[in-house]
Amino acid sequence: MTKTLVNYSVQKNIAVIELFNPPVNGYSFDMFKQLDEAVIKARFDKDVHVIVLTGAGEKFFCAGADIEMLKGAEPNFKYNFCLHANETLLRLEHTPKLVIAALNGHCVGGGLEIAMAADIRIAKSKCGKLGLPEVALGVLAGTGGTQRLGRILGKSKAIELMISGDVFDEETALEMGLINAIYPAENFMGQIFDYAEKFCPPNKASMAVGHIKRSVQSGVDLPLESGLALERELQQRLFTSADAKEGIRSFLDKTPPQFSGN
Repeated sequence: MTKTLVNYSVQKNIAVIELFNPPVNGYSFDMFKQLDEAVIKARFDKDVHVIVLTGAGEKFFCAGADIEMLKGAEPNFKYNFCLHANETLLRLEHTPKLVIAALNGHCVGGGLEIAMAADIRIAKSKCGKLGLPEVALGVLAGTGGTQRLGRILGKSKAIELMISGDVFDEETALEMGLINAIYPAENFMGQIFDYAEKFCPPNKASMAVGHIKRSVQSGVDLPLESGLALERELQQRLFTSADAKEGIRSFLDKTPPQFSGN
């Protein structure tokens, strides 16, 4: 039987994707295949409105690639592994549902590369270290790290962090804008669920949330005219939705909206 490396569950319209490879949740080709399957499952489940990505246990979100897997591998395998990982993370990034990375522990190397494909990153207080130290192995952050870190922090800061290989705590990550918030360690996942529920019906029009995410993730790096065209297309889809009608009705009636996700 194939070893389970990714746990998947749905709670209150929230899909939880948990990286599961104790003790450090290091990823392998098999883990990425299971991660890909979980992303697709959440993408096409009409009852799922938000995706939460986290790591098993208390100490590690993900420590990156399983070095044993890469040590004796042929260069062609390593190239194809990076290609497959890039495809999976792009799928996660462009899925029209909000993705929250709950950083419950150390998040370094490929672990941070996975987290950067999420829309929102929230770290547990005293979670451990973050960073992209691949330069110490004589390689670069090859599953999207150089591209996403540069887009999040700007080119100069991203280059500085990656060529130094420095790792840092969650307070520093928050200060530089790499993560969005820090939550207390006590009941960390409970707080994550409370936050995620804010973007599920009836609290929010989840289709609008997903389309906002898609417009930004897919459009920001396009020429302005192309990004505006994507924005108009997504807006047109929302205009025909039941939630848009509910939002306009509630505004005019001055009553709280009750969104359905449709």
